[in-house]
Amino acid sequence: MHIFIKNKKLTLDKYRIKCAIGKRGIGNKKREGDKITPIGKFKIRTILYRKDRMPHFKCKINKLSIKSEMGWCDDPKSKKYNKLIKFPFKGSAEKLYRKDNTYDIILVLDYNINPIRKGKGSAIFIHVARKNYKSTLGCIAVSKRNLKIIVKKINKSTIVNIN
Repeated sequence: MHIFIKNKKLTLDKYRIKCAIGKRGIGNKKREGDKITPIGKFKIRTILYRKDRMPHFKCKINKLSIKSEMGWCDDPKSKKYNKLIKFPFKGSAEKLYRKDNTYDIILVLDYNINPIRKGKGSAIFIHVARKNYKSTLGCIAVSKRNLKIIVKKINKSTIVNIN
């Protein structure tokens, strides 16, 4: 079961929903912070989730509960670039444990993971959309209700095809 993303629509089997993408659209990602959702085919590496907001859900992909000290490094100068980190942290990193519900469930895509190219972009996720499907910094975002449905349908061989 594969996920297709095109023109702010996410399709999974016969399931088609609205999604938010990067502020500058879908394209070839040039650098960290360019607000572009990268074009390409990606696997889902892991699911990160808030146990206090998403108790007891089943999925066929490895999942990891988000703790308050967890973050994701977006600092191209760091050896931990585009990796999960623990705060306190010397470089720049995004907090994963947030007050809003944006990161209640995160599907971590394998964009710029193997190998990691410094400055080419980090933290490309599928996560919970903000109100009115406000543009992201490069991620894909859907409603929490829809993300719960997606999580049940995907597995380790699911490919996320962005074009």
